Amino acid sequence: MSFNTFGHLFRVTTWGESHGPALGATVDGCPPGVSVTAEDIQVWLDRRKPGQNKYTTQRREADEVEILSGVFEGQTTGTPIQLMIRNTDQRSKDYGDIARKFRPGHADITYFQKYGIRDYRGGGRSSARETAARVAAGGVARAALAALVPQMKITGYMVQMGDRAIDRARFDMAQVDRNPFWVPDAQAAEDWASYLDELRKSGNSVGAMIECVAEGVPPGLGAPVYGKLDTDLAAGMMSINAVKGVEIGEGMAAAALTGEANADEIAMSQGGPIYSSNHAGGILGGISTGQPVVVRFAVKPTSSILKPRRTIDLDGNETEIVTKGRHDPCVGIRAVPVAEAMMACILLDHLLLHRGQVGEGPRGRIGPA
Repeated sequence: MSFNTFGHLFRVTTWGESHGPALGATVDGCPPGVSVTAEDIQVWLDRRKPGQNKYTTQRREADEVEILSGVFEGQTTGTPIQLMIRNTDQRSKDYGDIARKFRPGHADITYFQKYGIRDYRGGGRSSARETAARVAAGGVARAALAALVPQMKITGYMVQMGDRAIDRARFDMAQVDRNPFWVPDAQAAEDWASYLDELRKSGNSVGAMIECVAEGVPPGLGAPVYGKLDTDLAAGMMSINAVKGVEIGEGMAAAALTGEANADEIAMSQGGPIYSSNHAGGILGGISTGQPVVVRFAVKPTSSILKPRRTIDLDGNETEIVTKGRHDPCVGIRAVPVAEAMMACILLDHLLLHRGQVGEGPRGRIGPA
């Protein structure tokens, strides 16, 4: 069992390593007749690819996706879709010094303890480069969602870098595409730029918080107990490299609320139920309410840094390590498109599960017949 696959009906298997010849994804379960081309997928990969500004790794990868199967004349055929992205700018020699050493905070040591072998060139499967395959698969999922639920919109952005959070009073979605941090706060973007510049020049790194919101999600997706929508969303986001915590809606802050404050009061409108707030993050009892689905996760600081750290080698000797190469000073920046891709894949999977079990739309009608 290799555990490289996620999803129930819409299933994604990612493959490949950071410094291998290529990486990619096999997407199975996509409905037939969905319009999708390599260009449609490339749009999303271009948002994630490295080297776009000084705040991300300077590894230069075009991240050009190739569709090898499952699409004919611009439409999905219902058969497995094979997506491939060739690696073109590997510098494996940068990792020669750490072939026998373990980077603190990285998966080097646990991979070796489990498998007895590890690909030290950039971390192999544990590299954030693996997420390019998820973004490609997310492009397919977005195309299917556009056909099935055209009103759905998925948007990710950063809400915190290190100990510096955005001011929600200045929240402006129009700012997200106007700065290199995907942050909806122009003043925070300016502050983060100088902050990250100092960290980058000193050879250090910092963590971040990402928020991802899906609007236009129909009610009824998910199931009680073991088929919860939030269970799969939490698992999907936690599976992203460097993620150490996930929350839905109010998340951990709900522990400080009273029941009166936390309950999203319900009223009736001509269009159906409406809620006074969204502390639940669009999910109650594991099932979507029709409100925006809100997921937030924390990304740890990049483990590969130029600061010397104490460690051990394969012989058990205590030593020191400095990681050379090209790395993200804040890996959270490029995690934003990955979050959107995972949201798209998981929501499509649950939409297909819902349609398979109860048909289209919610079963229970509320209001006068």
